[in-house]
Amino acid sequence: MDKTPATGAALQVPLATAEAHLPADGGPTVQTADAARSTRRLSRGTRRALVIAVAVLVLAAIGVACWEYLPGVYAWLTDAEAVRAYVADHAVLSRLAMVGINALQVLLAFLPGEPVELASGYAFGFLEGTLLCLVASAVASTAIFAAVRAWGWRVVGLFFDRSHLERFGWLNNVRKLELVMLIVFLIPGTPKDFLTYFAGLTRMRYLPVLAITTLGRIPSIVTSTMAASAFGDGNYAAAIAAVVVAGVLIVAGGVAYKRLEAHELV
Repeated sequence: MDKTPATGAALQVPLATAEAHLPADGGPTVQTADAARSTRRLSRGTRRALVIAVAVLVLAAIGVACWEYLPGVYAWLTDAEAVRAYVADHAVLSRLAMVGINALQVLLAFLPGEPVELASGYAFGFLEGTLLCLVASAVASTAIFAAVRAWGWRVVGLFFDRSHLERFGWLNNVRKLELVMLIVFLIPGTPKDFLTYFAGLTRMRYLPVLAITTLGRIPSIVTSTMAASAFGDGNYAAAIAAVVVAGVLIVAGGVAYKRLEAHELV
């Protein structure tokens, strides 16, 4: 069955955004319209290039810093008591930094979230590390939703192409959108950040989106923070058990996702 979306809820916002650029005196000629679309594509491509360039520069700076200070940093990080003592001495700043880094990871959808979740559990323990990750997710999801509602594809196009919608035809079905999106979020390894951005293009309301994009991350966050916290406490059996549970969830989630695809629910 062809899942390519036609004129549905997921495309209404971007289409409206595009039509807003047309002049009021009857519309441009075909050549003018093509030129306008070409200009928008160039502008979006330029913005995407800038975002990627900034991300590469930041990663390069981190790489240089790691090369210079890695031995000392590694020795410090392997001492969980030293890390947690530092966190205790910088209670507010360390928590703000963790929330900020975690939120940035969600905003930059191409970055993996597991390393940040592991760091949060290692430095702050299971319970607080989990709460900090959930707060960061809520902050980032709110920012993404507001930005996409305000600027549509000018934001989404920084990270994704319209071709991504072809895989997710259910985004056009408002009746089952929230349920299927929650299921996808609960399955580890599925494209959560993709859906966070595209939710703003649909008719979904803010509060359901916030609940799904935040609470739906709990299985992934909990397994990461539990494993890292247990490792920091020297409880290696619990750490291994958490990793095994995470692996089982990923495999089971992958199987469940394939079955949803087979029944054309996603």
